[in-house]
Amino acid sequence: MSEELITSISAEDRERLEMTGIELDEENRSGSFIQTDQHIHHSASKIEGIEMLPLDIALGKYDWLKEKIWNLVKRDKDEYTRFVSEREEKEGPRGFVVIARKGSKNIFPLQSCLFMQNAEIQTVHNIIIAEEGAELHLITGCTSSIGREKGTHYGITEIYVGKGALVSNTMIHTWGENIRVLPRSAAVVEEDGTFLSNYVSMNPVGYVQMYPVADLIGKNAVARFNSVVVAQKGSELDMGQRAILNAEGTSAELISRLITTGGKAVSRSHIIGAAADTKGHIECKGLILKDGTIHAVPEIEGRLTNTELSHEAAVGKIARDEIEYLMARGLDEEEATATIIRGFLDVKIKGLPESLQKKIDMAIDAAESGF
Repeated sequence: MSEELITSISAEDRERLEMTGIELDEENRSGSFIQTDQHIHHSASKIEGIEMLPLDIALGKYDWLKEKIWNLVKRDKDEYTRFVSEREEKEGPRGFVVIARKGSKNIFPLQSCLFMQNAEIQTVHNIIIAEEGAELHLITGCTSSIGREKGTHYGITEIYVGKGALVSNTMIHTWGENIRVLPRSAAVVEEDGTFLSNYVSMNPVGYVQMYPVADLIGKNAVARFNSVVVAQKGSELDMGQRAILNAEGTSAELISRLITTGGKAVSRSHIIGAAADTKGHIECKGLILKDGTIHAVPEIEGRLTNTELSHEAAVGKIARDEIEYLMARGLDEEEATATIIRGFLDVKIKGLPESLQKKIDMAIDAAESGF
């Protein structure tokens, strides 16, 4: 990473980037994409067989990529996708393309940094492609400059998981309390492919609206969504995920952990069993620490006899007897409460490299003191 880029970011903002999982020294990263506002500073992969390119350059290099863009997420999906499409036509596309060639693998994740520093609007359009047998891990850190009074982030992401491939896409948000965040993403998963989508948001944010969709079109494909979210006072989060089991033997898990400390959170989860011998499970648990709102909306939709779908949802407060149990074993009340919260948020994600799981754990630990 260039010294010029690093020195252009204040010490406070570098700390915020670190909280989102971004390493400017790239010590534990396989490559990086850095976009500040609408300016792309850096895009490169260190791994043979994996490319990480700015979207405009990738479109010029590969004609076939034009069939992938605006394919899974449609231009006319809603007012926000139309806005991004129109801006791309006027100013050119921003965002990245990752292509993991057949059989390639990265142990340390690629990282993408989407940083709102001065502009009030940021748009990005990302395409992720894992060819047959590839294993690709990506961490996306999204944040705004400290003191940023307002802004809106629009993000489009289209993910293609090939036969027998694995893609883990981990997103950590550290936005400001007045930022609006409007991601639109979709994935298609082929035979024996695995798609892991992990989302962590622990800090105040103005408004988030997101509903990623995974379409499992190949036999025995798997999708897992994991969300760990805190709705701070003044924050409004409308989040969800959908998995469509469109082929024999496909399966999906949609796991959410939500805490409100005064904010509003809606968790929407939907699994459609549209093929034979399919399985899906939704689990949403919410914890109210201060008066706020958690609204869990689990949906299971079976379309034939031999699909097996289930869901469970629970919202409540920390039980007093749990606190007293830990206090009887030597913890004070504050320590007992923190221990319960940490256990509630502790979601171990199958298939992640240890370095990526540690980043998720660090994001949770960093927010704990605020509870």
